[in-house]
Amino acid sequence: MPNSHKHFRLAPQKRQAEMRLIDVVKNLQDEDACYEFLINSRWPSGVCCIHCGSVRVSKFNTTGTTGKVRRLFQCLEKECKKQFSPLVGTIFSDTKLPLKTWLMAVALIVHAKKGISSMQVQRHLGLKSYRTAWHLTHRIRRAMVEDGELLSGVTEIDETYVGAKIIRKGDRRKPRKEKAVVLGMIERGGRVRLIHVADATRATIQPVIEQNVSPWVSKIYTDEHATYPFALKENFPNKHVSINHSRTYGKGEDTTNHIENVFSLFKRGLMGSFHRVSYKHLSRYCNEFSFRFNRREVETEIFADTVKSMANTKPMMYRKLISEFPPVQAAL
Repeated sequence: MPNSHKHFRLAPQKRQAEMRLIDVVKNLQDEDACYEFLINSRWPSGVCCIHCGSVRVSKFNTTGTTGKVRRLFQCLEKECKKQFSPLVGTIFSDTKLPLKTWLMAVALIVHAKKGISSMQVQRHLGLKSYRTAWHLTHRIRRAMVEDGELLSGVTEIDETYVGAKIIRKGDRRKPRKEKAVVLGMIERGGRVRLIHVADATRATIQPVIEQNVSPWVSKIYTDEHATYPFALKENFPNKHVSINHSRTYGKGEDTTNHIENVFSLFKRGLMGSFHRVSYKHLSRYCNEFSFRFNRREVETEIFADTVKSMANTKPMMYRKLISEFPPVQAAL
């Protein structure tokens, strides 16, 4: 039975201010403060029932047999009256870690320009096992995704290859050795997208470009890779400019240096911070670097944006995380 039970209608909350690691430690000193921060991030206009959507809810605490305090809400509608935790249905679901540990991990990741490894997170936060830290960091990366708004204006597109060569089964007589392919797209002066793709063929690249670049883009710059003229001619006629890198890397506005700079930061992070990643998890690393790069000029919002996204992202269980694809390692 609840040991304290207070019925009230929660007032709308304001957006939380940005916090770095030192601010998390200083301002969120106990679990109650951390839960309040998460609740305000998940329901900025006031708590509503996750079952029926009613704003008439009460808040209460209960203590289980282990002595751990559970913070719950209960819907006050007669037709509902269901209870729910502020963690249910979020990336934090079923976690055994203190919420403060989560928020400190978020602060470490979002403010590390070149990323931070799970081993380093384990050391900083004093976690007992590497597995716990690894699962924690990948769940945070799972929430670091963009809103899907299309790139526009002047856009640069290029591909890069990362990791060691892996053998893919094709023709039995001629197995192919390939590296992982990352397609990069950047709107000059704006957002970037790094996407792990299967290969650099037209059939793979064209739909990815169409899903991320607005058809009203003013101009698209690429290198002389043979795929781009065919991938762009259908939906971006007369907007493609190809740059021959065997002659020059840029002349005036005709350059792909912006996306090359993003690739440089991305690879320095993979080699310097992570050292070794699995190809099957590469997409999450791409999302992390894109998410952080796109907020490079508004760092006062990146922590709050990440926590809000985590509060609205479905759970990712460990068994599903390790069973997505066969474990192929890349020596970066």
